[in-house]
Amino acid sequence: MATRVPVSDPLPIAGRSVASSGGARWSDVTIFTVLAAVYFVAGKLGLRLAFVHVSATAVWPPTGIAIAAFLILGLRAWPAILAGAFLVNLTTAGSLATSIGLGIGNTLEGVVGAYLVNRFAGGRNAFERAPDVFKFALVAAMLSTTVSATVGVTTLAVSGYAKWADYGQIWLTWWLGDVAGDLVVAPVVLLWSARPRVRWHRSQALEAAALFLALVICGELVFGGLYPSDVKHYPLEFATVPLLLWAAFRFGPRETATAILLLSGLAIWGTLEGYGPFAQRTQNESLLLLQAFVAVVSVSTLTLAAVVAERRRVEARLLHLSVSDPLTGLANYRQLMAALEGEIQRSQRTERPFAVILLDVDGLKRINDRHGHLVGSLALCRVAAVLQLSCRAIDTAARFGGDEFALVLPEADGVAAGLVMRRVSERLAWDTDTPRVTVSLGAAVYPGDGTTVQALLDAADRGLYAMKRKKVGRRG
Repeated sequence: MATRVPVSDPLPIAGRSVASSGGARWSDVTIFTVLAAVYFVAGKLGLRLAFVHVSATAVWPPTGIAIAAFLILGLRAWPAILAGAFLVNLTTAGSLATSIGLGIGNTLEGVVGAYLVNRFAGGRNAFERAPDVFKFALVAAMLSTTVSATVGVTTLAVSGYAKWADYGQIWLTWWLGDVAGDLVVAPVVLLWSARPRVRWHRSQALEAAALFLALVICGELVFGGLYPSDVKHYPLEFATVPLLLWAAFRFGPRETATAILLLSGLAIWGTLEGYGPFAQRTQNESLLLLQAFVAVVSVSTLTLAAVVAERRRVEARLLHLSVSDPLTGLANYRQLMAALEGEIQRSQRTERPFAVILLDVDGLKRINDRHGHLVGSLALCRVAAVLQLSCRAIDTAARFGGDEFALVLPEADGVAAGLVMRRVSERLAWDTDTPRVTVSLGAAVYPGDGTTVQALLDAADRGLYAMKRKKVGRRG
């Protein structure tokens, strides 16, 4: 299982990684102005679908925007959320007092939701672990949304802008709209803000394009009225689930959340046009049924996507442990042999040379005896750090065993190997840590010094011990 980072501050005042990097580019005023504007636009779009009451809609994306903003930026985002919510309500209906009340309710909803998510559901990383997805759905989508629904509907009823007899229906519509906003919009914002860059290979990009094209086609078939009229009431909505499972298994939480958002948009549009399995006598009833379906599907597929992502992380960790040295973090003997075999095969195809360097830490036993084994282990780590600094991205630095290390240098001849050896020796000489560490090195070049792994290692080993003998001769 992936290690969960503890959250020390349930609702930080300062933003985290995104806030700090964003603050370097934009001033806080600009960030909060954009946030308030986005909230306002999303709110006005949502209220265009208000049927049971002018201020209550079953489609309310601002809830997801608000909780994501508080999780990313911290508590300092409250003025932007309050301003956006106030302006949405002021320009819709009601008085100045009711607009303030509704704005406070919407803001408190985000604050409470972010606090609970930070406290119980892993904060902004809530969609990386399956248990945290369920906790997010419980504390944010189902619990914190009652704050806005209760404060909002009560404010409208007390001020005379809503009938007490309609309280239950308005409250249910308000609450379910906020639930869907949390489960559909917040995951997209949180996941894309954490990893905004897309790193797909060509095949992955083609598969992603096929996935989203299939999702659009299926969404139109199910919710766009393209099916025969005699199957209108069939449970065709479940035909979209395999495509969401495709996103969860083949991609990850980020792409799955995006697919859910796209499907939700298609479904809302089609349902309002009277198409699809959720079309009922009234539009509000239709949207309530649709949003309930979207909420359940969102939690289910995001949980599955988190499980798949966790398994991939565990597999990557196990793979790393299987090919790396636990002390130095360099490649281990197994990975070194694989790298050498791979370079031999590549050089046979390209007829290009490559070099192997072996190095041995001088006097490691003396360091262990005089300073202790912990200092000796730290000396090995210092050598490993120098090797990593001296390598290119395509090179392989490995611990050969004990106090011996190896470097595999693709596309390198004897001159290049000599430069690397000198660079390693000079960097160790510049190291000011104690005890002082020196190494003996030897190099071999394919194919001149050998055409097999063992022949190359033997040739490099001979060069290494030749350097050792020279050092002993100079000391003598």
